[in-house]
Amino acid sequence: MLHSPLGAQAGPFDLDDDATYPRWRAWKLACAPADAQALTVDLTDPRALSAGEREALLQRIAQSNTALYRSSVVAEDKDLPRALAAQLGLRQLDANWLADEDGVSQIRVSAESDGRGGFIPYTDRPIRWHTDGYYHPAERRIRGMVLHCVRPARHGGVNGLLDHELAYIALRDASPEHVRALMQPDAMTIPARADDDGVARPAQSGPVFSVDAADGQLHMRYTARTRSIEWKADAATRAAVACLEALLAGPMPGLLHVQLQAGMGLVGHNVLHERSAFEDDPAQPRLLYRARFLDRAQLPAEPPWR
Repeated sequence: MLHSPLGAQAGPFDLDDDATYPRWRAWKLACAPADAQALTVDLTDPRALSAGEREALLQRIAQSNTALYRSSVVAEDKDLPRALAAQLGLRQLDANWLADEDGVSQIRVSAESDGRGGFIPYTDRPIRWHTDGYYHPAERRIRGMVLHCVRPARHGGVNGLLDHELAYIALRDASPEHVRALMQPDAMTIPARADDDGVARPAQSGPVFSVDAADGQLHMRYTARTRSIEWKADAATRAAVACLEALLAGPMPGLLHVQLQAGMGLVGHNVLHERSAFEDDPAQPRLLYRARFLDRAQLPAEPPWR
């Protein structure tokens, strides 16, 4: 018999629950978006949602953990991500060390010596599959985010998106033992990062998949990076990581690619995402606003799959 490390209240994420998981799995696969348009909502102004716009965004987040939006608002308004997020219940902003004083990061190519220069989100290089804040401790778990495009790159900068719950399903279908391995509390360790004064961030170990005790929601902590990461040195973890990498490299339900244009963005939970390399227009360089949150969107208390 399979034994879950999650306890009896884990619902569909309990490896011992042979009744709940099939129902949830069938619902998730039925809701998997066929293309980016299926997740896209047209908004008049993301800063002031109508009741219908808000409902449409929350419906997509409830089904796929993220929603895309399209608007004609192209001004450089850093209040926009926070205003949009607040209307969906995302309010606990994570003020990370590279964010501006208001907690919103300006994602653009930077050569500055403030920590952004050379840090991969602030370059034109590709970013492999990851979830945000994978290097954070559990008490600073990134659960929600907004990524708003002010100006796209001249070429490239395409985002890959995948609901982390669909990744969980694919991995569990391949072998429940892969899920078990990646739920170990020491499955993935991010080594300490040192600065001129010593250790700027201590080493951080944790699982890839975990379930929040408060609401039973699945959280994923992952990066496909091969540097500055240490996987648990056992055969089960190595096999699980290899399987997950293979799944992310191939076609699977719900795996989407979208190039955000001016006025577009994504909002919702901390799903898997990647970014292709890009080429900037020197006169109009790529600019996105990113806001990350410690809470989730305000969804109905009763899950729609029950």
